[in-house]
Amino acid sequence: MSEKVIIATRESRLALWQAEHVKALLEQRLQLQVSLLGMTTRGDQILDRSLSKVGGKGLFVKELETALEEGRAHLAVHSLKDVPMELPDGFELVAILEREDPRDAFVSNLYANLAELPQGAVVGTSSLRRVVQLKAMRPDLQIEPLRGNLDTRLRKLDEGGYAAIVLAAAGLKRLGLEARIRCCFSVEEMIPCAGQGALGLEVRADAAAFKASLSGLIDTPTWLATQAERAVSRSLGGSCSMPLAAHAHWVGAELHLAVALGDAQQTERPLLKASVRASVQTVAQALNFGEQAAQALRDLGAQSYLPQT
Repeated sequence: MSEKVIIATRESRLALWQAEHVKALLEQRLQLQVSLLGMTTRGDQILDRSLSKVGGKGLFVKELETALEEGRAHLAVHSLKDVPMELPDGFELVAILEREDPRDAFVSNLYANLAELPQGAVVGTSSLRRVVQLKAMRPDLQIEPLRGNLDTRLRKLDEGGYAAIVLAAAGLKRLGLEARIRCCFSVEEMIPCAGQGALGLEVRADAAAFKASLSGLIDTPTWLATQAERAVSRSLGGSCSMPLAAHAHWVGAELHLAVALGDAQQTERPLLKASVRASVQTVAQALNFGEQAAQALRDLGAQSYLPQT
């Protein structure tokens, strides 16, 4: 593209860092002129209810997609974990960048880790995936909702509303807030959600030349791993109203995929957990691999955990 590229982004500090990161890549690697279009999404505006009750993760991307559709922007940068598994017609996820730390972080001003929390301590998170995994480790904990951008969540902790909160390690590290992390849960203790720690680039599906140029930004190991993770969620009808975890990592040339599913209504029910491994070299193989993991959960009885339609 010879013309100036405009990136649509949310206006939170983390979203702007992510957009600036992509802007620098486009300028350095593709010699493009790039500017940012900051936007406030419905997901940023509605903070008094959980996402599962007000429309899901798509609330964070809809306004950005409207800017793409109307030609006000050429590219949208997203935290991949916020991108719905099915994009609207006319849009495409064309690149996924190298993943940051995918783990969940334990953040507290008083306690070093989950085990140190006193009986019945209040822990903040609005992620159902985190809720069911925290409950599996510490059934006594009182889990309370926690919405808002990263700075807002940290402020609510500092004001004394919670003994601890759980956040994505990637966001804290990107904003230079790593010192707030008391410890990180291993990916075996608390399996991350699909795409956690990765950035996704979305464009209009008809932007053929631009899509071709952006393909050079794809980090292939992250691309294949997250395609497999998202396939698990897609196969099970995953959304933010489903406590589903899916995380893939490479062991040599082999991809290992761990998945877990809880019950959104009865969070005390035992977690269903499965893991699969395979040699994966193409997107088609990654998608099939994700389907295998979803089937492994079905074989354990996932149907009774899924929302009944």
